[in-house]
Amino acid sequence: MSKGIGYKDAGVDIKAGEEAVQRIKSHVRSTFTPQVLTDIGKFGGFYQLDLSKYTQPVLVSSVDGVGTKLKVAFMMEKHDTIGEDLVNHCINDILVGGARPLFFLDYIGTGVLQPAVVEQIIQGMVRGCKQAGCALVGGEMAEMPGFYQAGEYDVAGSIVGMVEKSKVIQGNAIQLGDVLIGLPSTGLHTNGYSLARKVLFEVAGLSVHDQPDELDQSVGEALLQVHRCYLPVVDPLLDTFPIKGMSHVTGGGIVGNTSRILPNGRSLQINWNAWEIPPIFRLIQKLGQVSDEEMRKSFNLGIGYIFIVHKSDVDSLVERLRGNGEYPIQIGEVQ
Repeated sequence: MSKGIGYKDAGVDIKAGEEAVQRIKSHVRSTFTPQVLTDIGKFGGFYQLDLSKYTQPVLVSSVDGVGTKLKVAFMMEKHDTIGEDLVNHCINDILVGGARPLFFLDYIGTGVLQPAVVEQIIQGMVRGCKQAGCALVGGEMAEMPGFYQAGEYDVAGSIVGMVEKSKVIQGNAIQLGDVLIGLPSTGLHTNGYSLARKVLFEVAGLSVHDQPDELDQSVGEALLQVHRCYLPVVDPLLDTFPIKGMSHVTGGGIVGNTSRILPNGRSLQINWNAWEIPPIFRLIQKLGQVSDEEMRKSFNLGIGYIFIVHKSDVDSLVERLRGNGEYPIQIGEVQ
């Protein structure tokens, strides 16, 4: 009698999944705060809210991925930064509303589960969570043979944070003449990679290991620079500074993202010459003959986070940011 077909014959290795869980347990536990009530592996993550500092607490949530930056990680065979990109992106998204992160959950989908690769991905997430005081309370690993290409995977994450209702920042008070103060990015962050890959790898024929004269590192290293988390910079300002609005510059660029928080009838005037565009963006534009308009829509161009404040508060904000080792740039105003 022939042996029957099992799950492993269909491409799903349960033992590999169990090994992956064992590899990541200690990493994940290291992010737990006293509010986390359950260990990993349960059907849900239990988190007890500390409401002692809140009168009207508001939960703020977001979900995101890292797009085709993953393709560069595959090409570099480097998987320990993608998770940090994901966490930082999500933190920044809720931070613009004034929320501080509480806990994070992840999803990893792959064709063939490789425990060592999963461990590297989770290590990045853990690093991002620990730096932000955010607990990684759970996640999902899905092995789906035939759905993903060999050696590839996808990641997504969901975050929950909290803010006092009276301190929610939504941009309602933004007025004519308010000023935009930008903070530098660390490269492309997690947006524009489809265009970047098209130009650098298909049109220009570069490899991830090439180092053009314009860069002080390889193409792959420049593209895998970790998406910056702005929480350490913004957190000290949330309770003490009159911020009218903030934007996280992701897909859609500076104008596309910042316009989302403007009241009706307001627009932005950006001084595109106020800062020096980082070399990786200049290289992409040159090799692909990409128009200024397209570059501005697709990339952050070196500005990853923006404050909107009254013009009378500009000097004070700039001084405080510089005091924290930042390089704030006045990039435009509301019109």
